[in-house]
Amino acid sequence: MSDEKAKAAAAAKAKAAAMKKLREKELEMAEQSEAVSSENKEVPEEKSSADAKAKAAAAAKAKAEALKKMKEKEAEASASEAPAGADEKAKAAAAAKAKAAAAAKAKAEALKKMKEKEAGASASEEPTGADEKAKAAAAAKAKAAAAAKAKAVALAKQGSAEEPAGADEKAKAVAAAKAKAAAAAKAKAAALAKQGSADEPAGDDEKAKAAAKAKAVAAAKAKAAAAAAAKRKAAGGAAGDSDDEKAKAKAAAIAKAKAAAAAKAKAAGGEAPAADAEQEQPSPNQQYLDKYLKVIKENLGEDVLEDAYINRLGKDVPTLVAKKETYFKLAQFLKHNEQLAFDYLSEHHGSDFETHMEIYNHMYSFKTKENIALKVKIDRDEPTIESITPIWEGANWPERESYDLLGIVYTGHPNLTRIMLTDDWVGHPLRKDYEQHDEEV
Repeated sequence: MSDEKAKAAAAAKAKAAAMKKLREKELEMAEQSEAVSSENKEVPEEKSSADAKAKAAAAAKAKAEALKKMKEKEAEASASEAPAGADEKAKAAAAAKAKAAAAAKAKAEALKKMKEKEAGASASEEPTGADEKAKAAAAAKAKAAAAAKAKAVALAKQGSAEEPAGADEKAKAVAAAKAKAAAAAKAKAAALAKQGSADEPAGDDEKAKAAAKAKAVAAAKAKAAAAAAAKRKAAGGAAGDSDDEKAKAKAAAIAKAKAAAAAKAKAAGGEAPAADAEQEQPSPNQQYLDKYLKVIKENLGEDVLEDAYINRLGKDVPTLVAKKETYFKLAQFLKHNEQLAFDYLSEHHGSDFETHMEIYNHMYSFKTKENIALKVKIDRDEPTIESITPIWEGANWPERESYDLLGIVYTGHPNLTRIMLTDDWVGHPLRKDYEQHDEEV
């Protein structure tokens, strides 16, 4: 690097000397031109203008030649310096590359030696590290075992010291609890005895109520059994007999209601209500029921219905009970008659009353804004009835539900299949005598 710097310094020095010489020559040329111009001024005025022009032209020519020579010299100087500069740059670049390659090679060798040393050190230290870890783990286990042993010994000593005191306290606590329980039982027995002596008359009333209730239940069961026996008989019974049975049933129901009301009034400390007070006020929907009955009798006759009443427990809805053989015809009439026009079926379901099956329909008229219910009773052993889906399409799925869960068969239904359970399901879950066959359910 010092040789290159020396060469560069020498070249710069030579260039500076050449430029100095050129400047000196330029100064000389300028002085000559000034001298010529001054001579021209001193020339007498008698000289002709032609001589002055010739001198000026000669001076300009001399100046131009001097400038030309100076430029030629500069060009020669730069041409001589260029090869020398290029050679020096090439030599410097080659030297730098050689030095960089040598440095990289030395660095790679140093790294290689360092890695070899590290690998040897780790290989030599690995066994010692494993031994130290094993020793530390064994020491920790030994410490833990010793601590656990010491703790167990301390607990055993503490338990043996406190055992008598703990046994005495437990015995005392048990005795106190027994005493409290005995006192509470005694107090409760005394309170019950006082209450029984004070409420003895009321107890008699409750016994009377219970006896009356038991009698009513027995009567209902006897009635149901009688009805079932009557249905199992041949179907040749006279219509008059069935009317008598209905009248008897109604009378029994009325008597039962009166007895219940009297018992309730007596329990409340008052007297039995008078016969006039027992008469219920007429329903506001009675007028509609009368209208329906009149229209039905005028168009279908008097033997279409089994019963008609106001359902007090169902918002006073006028309710018609049709005969099985007139059920479909009556349903058609309720929808298509202009005076009735019950065009919307809002409810359809079946029920199992053990003695018979019953179908309930609730209809609404958008024309008259009135409601009506239509019921029909069918045999429980052979629950078959005509489908009203052809009249109200909304009965399609409800009839399928009654078939699925109760086993009621609707003749004329467009697609009478199960709607909730699978086709291979055994039995009908909403029947009172249903027995479950699938134990996993």
